[in-house]
Amino acid sequence: METSLQKRLEITKTRLAEIDAELSKDDVTRDIKRFRDLSKERANLEPIVEAYDKFLKLDSDLSDAEVMMGDSDAEISLLGHEEHKRILEEEEKLIEDIKIMLLPKDPNDDKNIIVEIRGAAGGDEGNIFAGDLFRMYVRYAESQGWKVQIIDESPSEAGGFSNISFMIKGNGVYSKLKFESGAHRVQRVPKTEASGRIHTSTATVLVMPEMEEIEVELNPADIQVDTYRSQGAGGQNVNKTESAVRMTHIPTGVVVSCQTEKSQIQNREICMQMLRAKIYAKLQEEQEEKVGSERRLKVGTGERSEKIRTYNYPQNRVTDHRINFTIQKLDRVMEGDLDEILEALNHYDQEMKMLGEQA
Repeated sequence: METSLQKRLEITKTRLAEIDAELSKDDVTRDIKRFRDLSKERANLEPIVEAYDKFLKLDSDLSDAEVMMGDSDAEISLLGHEEHKRILEEEEKLIEDIKIMLLPKDPNDDKNIIVEIRGAAGGDEGNIFAGDLFRMYVRYAESQGWKVQIIDESPSEAGGFSNISFMIKGNGVYSKLKFESGAHRVQRVPKTEASGRIHTSTATVLVMPEMEEIEVELNPADIQVDTYRSQGAGGQNVNKTESAVRMTHIPTGVVVSCQTEKSQIQNREICMQMLRAKIYAKLQEEQEEKVGSERRLKVGTGERSEKIRTYNYPQNRVTDHRINFTIQKLDRVMEGDLDEILEALNHYDQEMKMLGEQA
């Protein structure tokens, strides 16, 4: 292991001990924000220190194997050589794992997400595809044991949605789906196409981490609240009470709405969650544009040229254009089998971060 890496790990180990000492103090346990921040930092550092301790144990075992290699007994010497080779291979893999662990972690990785999908280019077919993407993410969430809650929806007469917003709750949701933001393109023969010609349509996806009130503070004076009657299914309250809520953040122009809950209070709470998430996403996008970052594409106009991924039905092909990754498993992907694509995106992101660390 390189000296610089070992020094960094020793500092990490010392920091973990410091955090444990801090967390035992009464004044820290009484300060909820301080306690939460330290607990989060500890959760991030603990697996790194555990991996480093494992490396130190392997290093000790390596010394023992070297002693065995020099034994006069041929059988013990052979055993020592085999053990020495095995430990070196295990150490090499562990060092690579540790390097990945030490990469800067997105502070939002463990958060729930709010997703907004809109039909874009292609008219009815774009809306139908937006519905297909929604179903794909729901299936994937189910496979992960996550919960999905619809926040707002505008069904399309032809099928699918012109717009649908929903929340996915579970462990590490944002870390898995944070690279899904952008324009998704579909190439297929629409059900409405009599001549059998392949059409190209798009739907846009925006993935936002759920933000807590202390993370994105909003001034109530900056928020315009409108109430209206819910539309669609929802029991006897539909069209009788103004339970649906629309909020407009005047300084940024961000608008959100929710009508899925029966009570106006619940819809207000969900709207505030969406508002915080969308304003955070807007600020992040502006910041990325300032520093010239092109790592993540955010949702834009939905034009075909702005694509991040293509779903080609005739060829059963899915291509992610950001990383030039293609698989011939579109049928499985649309059923929620996203792991292969998401892992490829994550590995690419790690590689880019590691190159940045080395630069």
